[in-house]
Amino acid sequence: MLLSSTRKDWFGNVRGDVLAGLVVALALIPEAIAFSIIAGVDPKVGLYASFCMAVIIAFTGGRPGMISAATGAMALLMVTLVKEHGLQYLLAATLLTGVLQICIGYLRMGELMRFVSRSVVTGFVNALAILIFMAQLPELTNVTWHVYAMTVAGLGIIYLFPLINKTIPSPLVTIVVLTGVSLVLGLDIRTVGDLGDLPDTLPVFLWPDVPLNLETLKIIFPYAFALAMVGILESLMTATIVDDLTDTPSDKNRECKAQGVANIGSGLLGGMAGCAMIGQSVINVKSGGRGRLSTLVAGVVLLIMVVFLNPWVSQIPMAALVSVMIMVSIGTFNWGSFKDLKQYPLSTNIVMIVTVVVVVWTHNLAYGVFAGVLLAALFFANKVGHFMYVASELDEQTDTRRYSVVGQVFFTSSEKFVASFDFKEAVDHVVIDLTRAHFWDITAVGALDKAVIKFRREGAQVEIIGLNEASETIVDRFGVHDKPEEIDKVLGGH
Repeated sequence: MLLSSTRKDWFGNVRGDVLAGLVVALALIPEAIAFSIIAGVDPKVGLYASFCMAVIIAFTGGRPGMISAATGAMALLMVTLVKEHGLQYLLAATLLTGVLQICIGYLRMGELMRFVSRSVVTGFVNALAILIFMAQLPELTNVTWHVYAMTVAGLGIIYLFPLINKTIPSPLVTIVVLTGVSLVLGLDIRTVGDLGDLPDTLPVFLWPDVPLNLETLKIIFPYAFALAMVGILESLMTATIVDDLTDTPSDKNRECKAQGVANIGSGLLGGMAGCAMIGQSVINVKSGGRGRLSTLVAGVVLLIMVVFLNPWVSQIPMAALVSVMIMVSIGTFNWGSFKDLKQYPLSTNIVMIVTVVVVVWTHNLAYGVFAGVLLAALFFANKVGHFMYVASELDEQTDTRRYSVVGQVFFTSSEKFVASFDFKEAVDHVVIDLTRAHFWDITAVGALDKAVIKFRREGAQVEIIGLNEASETIVDRFGVHDKPEEIDKVLGGH
């Protein structure tokens, strides 16, 4: 079974994986250089990181077909560290980032993706599509008409070529054709080589030149922790999206550990920390990539091109890559979400829109996702709290009032729970039936204590029935209505 799965991951789609890997490798180059510039390091730091991460993730990752490399979200977190302490401390932080991510994987924190709602994922995807498009605008500002013509021509090839041939990825055709046209016509337009010098040597093993002491740890740990969290979050979100695109499952905890191993490898080869890239992963899937071979090809071809073919690669016009990234932006955006705004509940729409706004405003995917998850949790808690109600009936013969509680009692519904009882009603006996209720937290237990004690102070005998096992456990442990010495604390000593 394992051998069959491995063979499928590696050789189940050889042609599609190799061609998709070529496209991804070409698209990775300008992004890796751009992210290096953002972080304030030499372009080769981002390129080595992209090569190293892609190759290691190909073997260790939990999501076949997903691309990991240097990313903008990670680069933004490195700026201050590089500016204040230099490259060597960045490499040390990259190693620590990897160690933390491996720990996260063994703690099985990848399962926390269960708490990310569909509306947050949709907002994340739409925000990323907007950021990808916005990142192309500098290449389309204050340029000659040739750039616009090349970009439009590139988009035309991308969307029309599949009508002629679906075997060869249209983004690859676009890059090759536009590069040829640019060279033949001698167009004076911006190329990959204008972004920075490409490396001319293979990466070598490099242990960070920093003192191994507590002072170094104090410097790098805050950055490493932030990098680890953002890297895991972006990688797991990307894995979820690729799962949907390919209709196949992934191992999130394995992916966490793999990201850690890849970052350690990157740090030891002079690269910066990285994580999964949704844009490149979408390019890979849209170009036909499905297996681990596509990720490996992307990493290996990237290194070969920048080291051995850099005179050619540097001639690729940025307009060609801009057209590919615009295609990714259009393909990534969930256009159906506009229609869903009319159909979905207001709370769902608010979560999605807030996620988009925060990500686009801060350019930090983690902030947007955290905001979305927090809002979704609050809306959910509020909604569930409204489903709790208390019905009552009076047995006049026995002078007994029976309250039947239905629903979930926790911090948002506890006040409603207490307000449902008539404490001033003069009855001898009160029965609180909790057969169809569940108590979740100490706030709920405190509400039950308050109700029981208030009834007793009015002279009624109180009987609690129907507690399920889980609720009974928390009530027995934290409840005080049967502990006279604790009762005054509940009512504030009144």
